[in-house]
Amino acid sequence: MNFSGKVALVTGAAQGIGYAIAERLSGEGARLGLLDIDGSRLEGAAARLGERDRPALTLAADVAVRAEVDAAVARVVETYGHLDILVNNAGIAGEWMPLWDLTDETWHRVQAVNLTGPFYVTRATIGYMRNRRYGRIVNVASVAGKEGNPNAIPYSVSKAGLIAFTKALAKEVATDGILVNCVTPAVIETALLGQVRPQDIAYMVAKIPMGRMGRPEEVAALVAWLCSDECTFSTGAVFDITGGRSTY
Repeated sequence: MNFSGKVALVTGAAQGIGYAIAERLSGEGARLGLLDIDGSRLEGAAARLGERDRPALTLAADVAVRAEVDAAVARVVETYGHLDILVNNAGIAGEWMPLWDLTDETWHRVQAVNLTGPFYVTRATIGYMRNRRYGRIVNVASVAGKEGNPNAIPYSVSKAGLIAFTKALAKEVATDGILVNCVTPAVIETALLGQVRPQDIAYMVAKIPMGRMGRPEEVAALVAWLCSDECTFSTGAVFDITGGRSTY
C-alpha cells in the first residue's frame, strides 16, 4: 500500500493501537497528525517516528472537548493543505464493575471519549473530505460492542454506538468518494488493559479460540488496508479482528 501524498489524522496516537496505526501509515508514506490527550507521551511517539525520518504533527487535545477537536483538525489542514484519512482510535475502558456499582461520572466520561469524541472529530473532518470527494474513515470499535462484556456496560454501549455511527455515516457519504468502516478487535495487548481487572482480562482471553491476546500491529495492518486505495467497495462494514471469537 502506498500512502504517498495522503494526510492522515490518528486519535489516541500516543501509544498502543493508535501508535501502531500511525507507525504503519507513516511507514508507507502518509503525512501524519497525531492527536492524544497525553502531551508528553504524544511528543515521545512523534520523536520515535522522527528517528525514522517520519515527521509528524502533534496535537494535544481531548476528543471529548469540541473546541479542542475543531482547533486540532483545523491545524492539520492548515499545515498540510488537506486531510484524506481519519482513524478514530482514542478510547478508554473506564472502571469495570456491575451496573449497580457504576457512577454517573464513569458512564458519562466513557461515552464522551468513546462515542462523542469520534462524533466531534468526524464532524470537524468530513467537510474537507466532501469538498475533495475523497476520504477514508476508520473507527476502532470493539467486539464488546457486538456481544457486550459483563462488568463493562459503559464501554460496551459506547462501542455499539460507534458501530451504528459507522453504518449510518457510511450511507450518508456513499456517493461522496468517502468510505467509512470500523474494526472490532477482541482484547489487544496494550496499556489500556491497566484499566481492566485481571479477572476480566482472563474472561476475554478465554473466549478467543486462538488462546491469546491480539497485538497492536495486527490491528494496524487491517486498518491500513481500510485506509488505502485498495479498499474501494467496502463501506459501512464491521471488520472483526478477534482471533476467532466472532464467527458471524
